[in-house]
Amino acid sequence: MARQLDEQMAGRFPVGRRLRVLDVGMGRGTQALRLARAGHSVTGLEADARLLGAARESLSAEPEGIRERVRLIEGDGRDTGVHFLPGSFDVVLCHGVLMHVEEPDPMLAGLARMLAPGGLLSLLVRNADALAMGPGLCGDFAAALTALDSASYTDRLGRTVRADRLGALRTTLAGIAAPLHAWYGVRVFTDNVADALELPAGELDRVIALEDRAGRTDPYRSVAALLHLCGVRG
Repeated sequence: MARQLDEQMAGRFPVGRRLRVLDVGMGRGTQALRLARAGHSVTGLEADARLLGAARESLSAEPEGIRERVRLIEGDGRDTGVHFLPGSFDVVLCHGVLMHVEEPDPMLAGLARMLAPGGLLSLLVRNADALAMGPGLCGDFAAALTALDSASYTDRLGRTVRADRLGALRTTLAGIAAPLHAWYGVRVFTDNVADALELPAGELDRVIALEDRAGRTDPYRSVAALLHLCGVRG
């Protein structure tokens, strides 16, 4: 997914430009630090104090030049207007957050307002149109049948959370003046693969190449576990 994001940023902004990035629900700060290392100015917003502490610890181990490019704030993505002025950022990331928001449209509208004209809104969401794929491929056909009529699922921590449909998000993005510019599938073949699985030498490269190509190709991207959507502020 990082490759997709970098591709969209490179295609939207001049080479070498240092961008103002807002990472909403940044978690432990992995993406924020990666972008700061690339030279961008990054603001991380995280409501979970434990995750925010982990991000601060990771940041403290970075060189001073990187630390000074990162600002970490405890806060909720639904309250961006409290912390920032409209148009303050060139890129807004909201990855793995919408599934925990019962009514996402107002939050998305707020995120779009944070973008300068031509700015990029990057979303990573659970694909509601593919919820039956995981249990179906694992042989749990009863769960797969139920998932066909559902827009919620149980995550790896046992929480019931919501998923999003591409068509609905396309409409929402158009309505908040950040129409969909590009979209990808994420975890087309690997959603049921354990995170700790160790692959033989060379196999990881093949898996990455497979996922990257499938995530850009119909019909495979449509049944990916996750969707990466990129909207552009008009």
